[in-house]
Amino acid sequence: MSAPLFLALPGNQSMAERLAALAGGDVGALESRDFPDGETYLCLPADLAGRSVVLVSTLAHPNGKFLPLVFAADAARELGASRIGLVAPYLCYMRQDARFKPGEAVTSRHFASLISHHFDWLVTLDPHLHRYKSLDEIYSIPTRAAHAAPALAKWIRDHVQDPFLIGPDEESAQWVSGVARAAGADYCVLKKQRLGDRDVRVAPEGLKPLGARTPVLVDDIISSGKTAQQAIKAIAPFSHRPPVVLAVHGVFSDGADTALERAGAQLVTTNTVVHPSNRIDIAEFLAPPARELANPGKELTT
Repeated sequence: MSAPLFLALPGNQSMAERLAALAGGDVGALESRDFPDGETYLCLPADLAGRSVVLVSTLAHPNGKFLPLVFAADAARELGASRIGLVAPYLCYMRQDARFKPGEAVTSRHFASLISHHFDWLVTLDPHLHRYKSLDEIYSIPTRAAHAAPALAKWIRDHVQDPFLIGPDEESAQWVSGVARAAGADYCVLKKQRLGDRDVRVAPEGLKPLGARTPVLVDDIISSGKTAQQAIKAIAPFSHRPPVVLAVHGVFSDGADTALERAGAQLVTTNTVVHPSNRIDIAEFLAPPARELANPGKELTT
């Protein structure tokens, strides 16, 4: 049987090539451009009959990416692909996981339904699970969520002298504790009060003077950057060393990266979202589950 064929949506070629090399697959060419009216033109390899196709697309800033993605999936199916999977290193629409006031759309469920309709399986890295215990609660297709904690811990061990890890809020406690344990470092968790999408307050409860230790602020996602900015302010009186801000997913909306660098932080992210701060390659964590689910010789299981 043919090896899985990895097709990269725009901006994802490097990740697709890494995944194909690690998973024992081939890389195909997907042509994409915009018509003058803004609609998307796509052209896939014509010889997809019987092949397992893997579309690779990180989904930061997703609204302009979603239609080309599902067009590519549907076209691959029309061209005879035996199964179609999605590797989304960053998975969007996980924030709205409950209806907080009457009339709100629970978009995490709606997006999961759409992806489940167009794809046969999904692989991602550290999705933002808050009120859901796993992706299986909202996705009806097989899903695999790989984890970057070992890679973050290794980077800290290799690059940070005498680190002290800090979680920006209570939600990060379990995440930060695991990274700290693997890195052989101490940690604490700050207390956050969210007043709005871009309005937060962070208090340094439990934080003591760090002396010569390097503060490492660890989070799964940096989007607006407001939490990280407030955390930097909160820890400043306790440390004379510039902080490292380490995140799995560097979404960096509205110039958040520039604001954090101006605040004195060294930014370090994985390559789930392409950014100059990428220092940690996570393809090795995504490739094994992608190889498992793309294998045309096995049935899909949830």
